[in-house]
Amino acid sequence: MTIRLLSIGKTQNDYLKKGIQLYVDRLQHYARIEYMELPDVSQNGLTPAQLKQREAELILKNLRSDHLLFLLDEFGKSYTSREFAAFFQKQMNAGTKALVLCIGGAYGFDATVHQRAVGKISMSQMTMPHELIRLFLVEQVYRAHTILKGEKYHHD
Repeated sequence: MTIRLLSIGKTQNDYLKKGIQLYVDRLQHYARIEYMELPDVSQNGLTPAQLKQREAELILKNLRSDHLLFLLDEFGKSYTSREFAAFFQKQMNAGTKALVLCIGGAYGFDATVHQRAVGKISMSQMTMPHELIRLFLVEQVYRAHTILKGEKYHHD
């Protein structure tokens, strides 16, 4: 199964770039991983709805018909680390070819992206910077895979 982590906007902070790359590199041992940052949409005079629509165009353009899309959303399903690992195992058992976890822009997702998605995942009910949640997500995907392999990275 290929795991694609897709987000709107570029990571600006070097410490976050390094942390994200660290976990992306570690994940290569467990899964095919694709980390993609789509360019920011220029906000010049756009309403939040128009901005979400333009971001949706970018997101949808980077999806194939066989991609199973889950959105990171504060109202999504919350998981413990072990439950998140079970989520990945379930997708692998189901024969999922490509799983996409998508982080949207500052205003969330357009309705067209919600319609395309098969589910929503919440990393926290707290509001966090989009750059920071990228690091949290890639670390949790890594943690999930170490749990599935029975390795000692995760401690209960």
